[in-house]
Amino acid sequence: MRTDQMIQRCLMALAVLLLMAPLAAAQGQVRILQSNAAGDRVHIIDPVTNKVVAEIPGIEVAHGITASPDGRQIYVSNEADETLDVADVATRKVIKKIPLSGRPNNISISPDGRKVYVGIREAVGNNPGVADVIDTTSLTKVKSVRTEGPVHNLYYTPDGKYVVAGDPTENGYVSVLDAVKDEPAWAYKLGHGIRPMAISKNPDGSTHLVFIQYGNHNGFAVLDFKTRKEVTRITLPPLPAGRTAIPTGSAESHGLAVTADQKTLVVCSRLNNALYTYSLPDAKLAGTAYLSGKGCAWVTVTPDGKRAYAADPVGNVTLVVDIPTMKEVARIPVGQVPKRNHTMVIPTGRPATN
Repeated sequence: MRTDQMIQRCLMALAVLLLMAPLAAAQGQVRILQSNAAGDRVHIIDPVTNKVVAEIPGIEVAHGITASPDGRQIYVSNEADETLDVADVATRKVIKKIPLSGRPNNISISPDGRKVYVGIREAVGNNPGVADVIDTTSLTKVKSVRTEGPVHNLYYTPDGKYVVAGDPTENGYVSVLDAVKDEPAWAYKLGHGIRPMAISKNPDGSTHLVFIQYGNHNGFAVLDFKTRKEVTRITLPPLPAGRTAIPTGSAESHGLAVTADQKTLVVCSRLNNALYTYSLPDAKLAGTAYLSGKGCAWVTVTPDGKRAYAADPVGNVTLVVDIPTMKEVARIPVGQVPKRNHTMVIPTGRPATN
């Protein structure tokens, strides 16, 4: 082999290493957590290899999933037992099952990791709905905060000051909770059952827009958090000739995520079996990726904003899309009916999950 060819190959190898380095060094170890609504375990995916590298067994009908900022614990809402299950990352075993007020749906953790909010899918006592507040130090439920309806999905705002909860009934209330005082703050009535949401932030870190999928609409609404007014409603593009829609019966668009740089909104369409990107803050269509699966229902993105992981609950796979090119690059077999997923970052120096 000639010297110039050897140099070229060495440079190519170095380039690959440099591309992978930020994932491990700047961000810590990144893992994609995939829950399975009809299985009994959580799958942990390495986004460098796009392989399942670990599993957490013993969690029936897992719904919401998140992780502590220090990478030590994973939290999963367990619909079968009506508990918040706490798993140790190092041992990959459930170490605590925290009783809840009722059947849980989605969950969200505070940026400082001190509290987990759990949406309860049914009315509780005299309340039309509640969100349970879990203290992550004592691993106990410390309060239930009233909402304007049952809670399907909820999310901490990026600044950690509020929790935004969505009502899946026809009333479609967005309940905004004061996450410092753990009490109701204000509510907005959308008038349609609320599905997944995503939240963007302003340059100063305050909450900017709330993107809301609702009813059987193949698209999303945009709510301005400061003015508490709806800005617009967007319908996803129709399918081109030659592509066939996948009838869903409900929730045609299900799954949203905002990239960390706040420049891109990623949107799932179960009906179109596609992933779309919209530029922010103007919410203009930027890209389309038609998927090989049977309809994506949730999505999470890597911290660098370059990869999207879309859960396909019918095909029992997690599909990987390269966001810059909007091309599907991998199919990862997981458990039964994968739905909610989450991007976990284990700080540098913490033990690996494989």
